[in-house]
Amino acid sequence: MKVLSVVGNRPQFIKAAPLSMALREVGIEEVSLHTGQHYDAVMSAIFYDELGLAEPAYSLDLRSSDPELMRPAITAAVAVERPDWTLVFGDTNSTAAGARASVEAAVPVAHVEAGLRSGDLTMPEERNRIEVDRVSALLLCPDERSRGILAAEGVPGRAEVVGDVMADAARIFAPLARDRIELPHPPRTYVVATIHREANVSQPRLGHIVAGLNRLAEPVVFPVHPRTREALRREGLHLGAHVALVEPLGYLELAAIASQARVIVTDSGGLQKEAYWYGVPCVTARPSTEWVDTVEVGANVLVDADPDALARAVAEARLPDERPVLYGDGHASERVAAVLAGTISARD
Repeated sequence: MKVLSVVGNRPQFIKAAPLSMALREVGIEEVSLHTGQHYDAVMSAIFYDELGLAEPAYSLDLRSSDPELMRPAITAAVAVERPDWTLVFGDTNSTAAGARASVEAAVPVAHVEAGLRSGDLTMPEERNRIEVDRVSALLLCPDERSRGILAAEGVPGRAEVVGDVMADAARIFAPLARDRIELPHPPRTYVVATIHREANVSQPRLGHIVAGLNRLAEPVVFPVHPRTREALRREGLHLGAHVALVEPLGYLELAAIASQARVIVTDSGGLQKEAYWYGVPCVTARPSTEWVDTVEVGANVLVDADPDALARAVAEARLPDERPVLYGDGHASERVAAVLAGTISARD
């Protein structure tokens, strides 16, 4: 059996690592395609070095997030490889491009993280989730809520609850990271901030978020996405002396620093979940989230771009007394591999 895995950004590289290992263990051949959506070396190539991923068989190097620019090259790769499945991850434009190309080439799509919804159709990620779920033959859901959403929408593909492959990465890699990375401050005395979504790097939202970070009393470690750094420069926005702007971090370094922070401030979907698994309170600079369970249990607070709400949420951030298991037990990759292997067995 052969699968073509389409990846293009940081969370997808992370998800691909434990899943690649699980696919190998059940004898599934994986061909990896990197769209080049994140083309900065620190944001992409470093993940292959750190996480031990095989170099992609196809590296498009398009340096674009336009799915229609990616699609023809992915279609060509699908035509050459003729995989049994095209595997796409999450909700990025690379996800949408991979799904569109696979449908065009008449190869079934398997969607990791199927069924997630934030309810905010102004987000391109939300539109990508809906589109990809509607064309996927295999919907690999992180939880029962996601499967229920797909059923309510009448999505025709086969839905399987497998858990979240990012929980696998957190389980495997975070302890290793903590052993090898030196912290910038003593544990639980600092805030980690990451801001990169398109809506948040435009004015006035970026200015409001900067104002909120400037009001924090604790030191802040802010690994700056290239797009965010350029927006800060372009808009003439300045962060306080307590906010350390650092270059984008490799996954292991970010895992070590984030897992020992007092609070995480982010607009990243992946880091919201990681915060929960690390046992770190999260403050999310978005009006909505696809990971609603983290908000419902009180481990994550949505502050949109309100600077007062951001500063207040960070000051008051605490974990709930009870923290139920969310999004799987750290062994989702094995379940995904077993489901994929079972699709061939069912045909035999």
